[in-house]
Amino acid sequence: MTAFGRDLGDGCTLTLRDLTTVAAVHELVLANLDRLRAAEPWAWGPQTREGIALLTEHLLGQYAMDRSLPCVIRQDDRIVGAASLAFDPYLGQASLGYWIDAGLEGRGIVRRAATVLVGVARARGSARVEIRTAVGNERSRGLAERLGFTHEGTLRSALPLGPHRVDVAVYGLVL
Repeated sequence: MTAFGRDLGDGCTLTLRDLTTVAAVHELVLANLDRLRAAEPWAWGPQTREGIALLTEHLLGQYAMDRSLPCVIRQDDRIVGAASLAFDPYLGQASLGYWIDAGLEGRGIVRRAATVLVGVARARGSARVEIRTAVGNERSRGLAERLGFTHEGTLRSALPLGPHRVDVAVYGLVL
């Protein structure tokens, strides 16, 4: 595996998520758990260091098979968020996901990370990139639109969030 890293400016970098990031990602998830549960099904499960290590190992396995690019966002070497691409070679497209610590929202850090990852998808020859987000996640929807993604439709009751299911907005960017 080759290392991945990109400078995002303002002391921020986008680097490959690996096992050295587990403790910091775990702490960040716990600090942001309430807001993550409003958007991420995985946040409803137990949040243990061991579970995050297992997920990270799985993501690294997908990375080794060239199926994903799991990253962490760092600010001055402190992990402050995550962003990733999942590649579907059959369809020739990628899915983009992201989140950041609540205290750093609105500073353009995730926009810069997402822009880098869209560039990676383009360089790999992906025909399109897709973002799926809860309809009520206005910040994520706004970012998708600022990045030039088009709202292509809504999947009804497609995302389980704890005891409820919510609609999902699907955004696409043709590369």
